[in-house]
Amino acid sequence: MLTRTRAPEEAPAERGTGLGAVRLREVAKTFAAPRRGVEPVTAVRELSVTAGPGEIVAVVGPSGCGKTTLLELVCGLTAPDSGTVDAAPAALMAQRDLLLPWRSAVDNAALALIVAGVPRGAAREQAAALLRDFGLAGFERARPAELSGGMRQRVAFARTLLSGRTVLCLDEPFAALDALTRQEMQDWLAGALLAQPRTVVLVTHDVEEAIVLADRVLVMSPRPGRVVAALDVTAQRPRARTDPSLVALRQRALKELSA
Repeated sequence: MLTRTRAPEEAPAERGTGLGAVRLREVAKTFAAPRRGVEPVTAVRELSVTAGPGEIVAVVGPSGCGKTTLLELVCGLTAPDSGTVDAAPAALMAQRDLLLPWRSAVDNAALALIVAGVPRGAAREQAAALLRDFGLAGFERARPAELSGGMRQRVAFARTLLSGRTVLCLDEPFAALDALTRQEMQDWLAGALLAQPRTVVLVTHDVEEAIVLADRVLVMSPRPGRVVAALDVTAQRPRARTDPSLVALRQRALKELSA
C-alpha cells in the first residue's frame, strides 16, 4: 500500500525547531523498462531512511544503488510503489549547478524567489546579501562563465537556500570539481550549514566528504538499494580529516561498501 504524507506541521519536533524532517519507511520503487526486451529496474526496495530536524544525513553506496531515486522520492519528483514517504518541503541541488548562462550571479540566485512571486528588486536584495555572506561580494553581476567552479556552486547553493525549503537534498554537489576545490567547498559548506541550518540529505560517492559533513552516514547496498549500515559521526565541528575517529569511521564505511 502506498502512503505519502507531506504535512510537516503535524510533527511537534518540527514546530519547535522550524526545520523539517524526512522519514521513508519500507519504500520500494521500480521503473518501467525503457524499451521492449529490457527488464524493469527496481531502484530501491525495503528502503528506510530518517533525517531529524536540523540533521545532516549523508548517503553513500555503489553506482546505480538508488541514491538519486532516494532524493527524488524525498523531493516528491517521483512516487513510491509501496511504503511511506513523509517529508517536509524539500529543494534539490543537482551535481551540475544548472545556472542560466545569460543571467548574472545575483539573478541566478534570486530565481527561486522571483518564481515564488517576490518582486524582482526585493529578490535581488535578498540574493545579493546571501552572496556576500558566501564570499561572493563583487561578483554579483558576473555571468556564470566568469566564475570558477566553486563560485558557481556557491551561487547554486544560495539559490537552493532562497527557495525557502527546510529540507535540502544535495546530489553529489562537488563531484565535478577538482580535488583541492572539492575539499575547500566541503569546508565551506560545513560553515554555511552552521550559519544557515537546514535538514540535509546528502548523496555522495566520497566517503570522506560524508564523514566530514554529516551527523550520520548511511551505507546502501547494491541495487535494489536499501540501508545496510548507519554510522553516527560524533566528532566536533570543524572536523580535521586526520582525526583518528574520522579515519576509523572512514574505514568502517569502506568495509561496509565492500561487503
